[in-house]
Amino acid sequence: MSAAEHAPAPDDDLPLDAETTRHLLAKLNLAIAVVRPGAWTVAYENAKFFQWFPGTGEDDETLASRVPGLPLDRLGERMERGRPFSFETEAKAGGRPVPVKLEFRPLVDGGPSDILVECASISKQKEAEYMLESYSKLAERNTRELQKEKDRVEKLLLNIMPKSVYEEMKDYGTTTPQRFEQATVLMLDFVDFTDMTVSRDPGPLIAELNDIFSAFDRIVEMFDCERIKTIGDAYMAVAGMPEANPDHAANIAKVALRMRRYLDRRNAALPEPWLCRIGINTGPLIGSIVGINKYVYDIFGPAVNLAARMEQLSEPRQITVCDDTYTLLKDDFMLIDRGEYEIKGFGTKRLYFLESEQG
Repeated sequence: MSAAEHAPAPDDDLPLDAETTRHLLAKLNLAIAVVRPGAWTVAYENAKFFQWFPGTGEDDETLASRVPGLPLDRLGERMERGRPFSFETEAKAGGRPVPVKLEFRPLVDGGPSDILVECASISKQKEAEYMLESYSKLAERNTRELQKEKDRVEKLLLNIMPKSVYEEMKDYGTTTPQRFEQATVLMLDFVDFTDMTVSRDPGPLIAELNDIFSAFDRIVEMFDCERIKTIGDAYMAVAGMPEANPDHAANIAKVALRMRRYLDRRNAALPEPWLCRIGINTGPLIGSIVGINKYVYDIFGPAVNLAARMEQLSEPRQITVCDDTYTLLKDDFMLIDRGEYEIKGFGTKRLYFLESEQG
C-alpha cells in the first residue's frame, strides 16, 4: 500500500459539530447574529454582537430595540426581495461609542429564511473620514484667508495705482511707462498747514486731514478721475489717463469746484477752517510705476510742473488755470481773467480763476 493511501484526509474534510461552530463564532472579532424575519427576534448571537448590542433578556425583545435607529421597514423590503441591506450606527464598547456597520442578508438564497447579520467596527474608516473632512475644512479656511489677503493686497495696490496699471502688473509682473498727449492735472494744498501742525494736537489734526482726503477721493471717483498721491497736505489728481477721456479738463474742473464746496460746508460747521489753493493745468504727461521694493505710481512732465506752478500762484479758496486749460473750459464754465504772469520755466502765461459752471 502506498504512502498516499495511508495519508490522513485533508482538514477541510473534517466535519465540525455544532459546539465547535459555536466556539469558533464566539471567538470571532466580527459580531454575528441570526435574526427571525417578521418577528425580528435574535435566534443566535456571538459574544461580540451581545457586547455591542446587549439586550434585556426579554423573550419578545426585537432587534430594533437593541440596534438604535434600525429602519425595520426598509430592512424587511430588502429581505423580501432577497437583496442585502447595510446600515450604520453606534454600538457601545466599554462605555464608549463605537461606529459600526451592519450587513443583513438572507441565510438561504431564493426563498424565505432567517437573516444573517454581520457587524464590523468602522472606527478607522470614520477616523479617516474625519481627518479628510478636517483637512478639507482647513484647506477651505486657508483658501478663504488667502483670498482675504489677496483682496486686501489688491485694495492697497489700487490705492496707489490705477486699476488698468494694476491689471497689467498682475498679468505680466511689470508695467510699461505710458505717454498721454492730453490730460489735465489738479494740484491742491492747504494754507498755513505747517502752522496748524505745530499749534494743534497732531492726532485730531491728521484725523481731520484723513476725513478731508477721503471725501476728495469720493469726488474724484465720481468724475472718472484718478487720485495719484498725497504728500503731506498736498493732493494730486488727474483726468484723461490711464484711459483717454475727451472731457478730462471739464471733469477735473468739476472735481475742483466740488472740493471747494465741500470745504466751505465743512468750515461752516467746524471752528477751525481749512483753506485750500488749487491749480489746474492741461498738457502731455507720462505715467509710470517707480520704485522696486515700494511701488509708487506717479506722473511726470511739463503739464505736472505747470499745474504745481498754478497751485503756487493761486490764492486761498481759489482755483487757478492758465490759457491751455482756459481754452477747454471757457464754453461751459465761468472764469475770471487774472492777467499775465511770468512763470519760471514756462515764460509768460495768462492766468484765470475758475469760478463756477455755467447754467
